[in-house]
Amino acid sequence: MNELMSRLRVLDMSRVFSGPWAGQMFADFGADVIKVERPVHGDDTRHQGFRMRDAEGEPTSETSSFVAMNRGKRSITVDLAQPAGQALVRKLAAQCDVLIENFKAGDLERYGLGYEAMREVNPRLVYCSISGFGQTGPYSSRPGYDPIFQSMSGLMAMTGAPDGTPGAGPQKVGYAVSDLTAGFYAIAATLAALHHRDTVSGTGQHIDIALLDAQIGAISHMAQNWFASGRQPPRLGTSSEITCPYQAFTCSDGDVMVAVGNDGQFRKFCAAIGLPELAADARFLTNPLRAAHRAELIALIAARLAPQPVRHWIDLLEAHGIPCGPINDFAQAFSNPQVVHREMRRTMAHPAIGEMPFVANPVKFSGTPVQYRRAPPLLGEHTDEILEALLGLDEHEIAALREARTV
Repeated sequence: MNELMSRLRVLDMSRVFSGPWAGQMFADFGADVIKVERPVHGDDTRHQGFRMRDAEGEPTSETSSFVAMNRGKRSITVDLAQPAGQALVRKLAAQCDVLIENFKAGDLERYGLGYEAMREVNPRLVYCSISGFGQTGPYSSRPGYDPIFQSMSGLMAMTGAPDGTPGAGPQKVGYAVSDLTAGFYAIAATLAALHHRDTVSGTGQHIDIALLDAQIGAISHMAQNWFASGRQPPRLGTSSEITCPYQAFTCSDGDVMVAVGNDGQFRKFCAAIGLPELAADARFLTNPLRAAHRAELIALIAARLAPQPVRHWIDLLEAHGIPCGPINDFAQAFSNPQVVHREMRRTMAHPAIGEMPFVANPVKFSGTPVQYRRAPPLLGEHTDEILEALLGLDEHEIAALREARTV
């Protein structure tokens, strides 16, 4: 475990994907992450996704969406609408280094739990707000989910099949990319703010992250192409506007993805597929020329690759050092020997599910390897533990809070 992170305590007041994703990363790295949830209902993702099954194959109360984002945390239920619940959160924040929240802008201020109020409670607190449109601006009060930010950022406009082809039109990415991108930015920003607190200022600060900003930031290289050319990146399916050949090709039994990144690789590629003359063709000598004459080049390559199976071309291209790969489904991805070697599918014991499979954290530390210390918590599983150990409440005080439905 990372000893520095083990001394870090995070109050995770977020729900759904972006904030919980950031909180889970801190938990993976060794921080004590306390997840605050609504009594009875809990995080919205407790009611989204597929029911995880136990050892007998029976569905449990736990969902795939929740367990994917919340391992390593302790769960406490608190009713934020009650003054007593707000007081509990302030007391918890006083003992934390980081607070993560993804309420709509201004919502927590109504409960006296916004940054300015929390700064009075704990000046060292790094308070990270993640919202759809940010804390300021004409859209700041609007709600939103991942597809909205994929569409508004320009991502969907350049994703999908080209115009004039079957299925043409904007497409969204197949997972909640805006949420997770915002979560990654939140992790980096929070670590930077903690470093500044501990080495420069001695005080925390407020971090304002918007999913729309994060998604635009993540596609900055494509926006830079537009800045340079004034030309909207077209939808090109699996191919690239600036590199060629760089796309999927249909083989006799499936598709193979080929990514030829430079002129040297193109010469090797042409030799490998038995078309060395293409490398000497004036239309295809350089990458810009190949991109400009994409239609002619792709037609020639596609005709060559179509008669043989995927495995034939992968073996041949790999032998020549050409980046390539099959288009895997999840069963194929997780049985891939490289993925197996990297232990990206792991299991852990869960009180309701039993032996629970999960996707491992991809970070490999040489000195402080990631340790999976806690399963995703049951709703309110650690409420009494946290109230007693952190806030010093006795059993009678905890019982009174339960009687009032504060926790």
